[in-house]
Amino acid sequence: MSSTSTRRSPAAPKATLETQSRREMPLVKINFILMAIAGAMIVIGFLLMTGSSTTTETFDADIFSTRRIVVGPTITFLGFLFMGVGIMWKAPKSTSENDTEN
Repeated sequence: MSSTSTRRSPAAPKATLETQSRREMPLVKINFILMAIAGAMIVIGFLLMTGSSTTTETFDADIFSTRRIVVGPTITFLGFLFMGVGIMWKAPKSTSENDTEN
């Protein structure tokens, strides 16, 4: 066996990374804004469902309040739906890109 090792020449071509245009990116700024709003709605919904609980010594009628049974879950559910909308939202194509090609 030979003691010389094969080295790659330093002049080997380097792979260049191409940046994606905004049109090719799957999620753009508006998607992240909509997803952040949806996340806030989900957190608010869960916070509306929190509260004191009933123990064996005391009964807390607040566990049956409209806020905890209707409003909180509804806002949470709408937040999850809005998250799907935020992910699938397609930004409109701008006309300025078409004008520059002329």
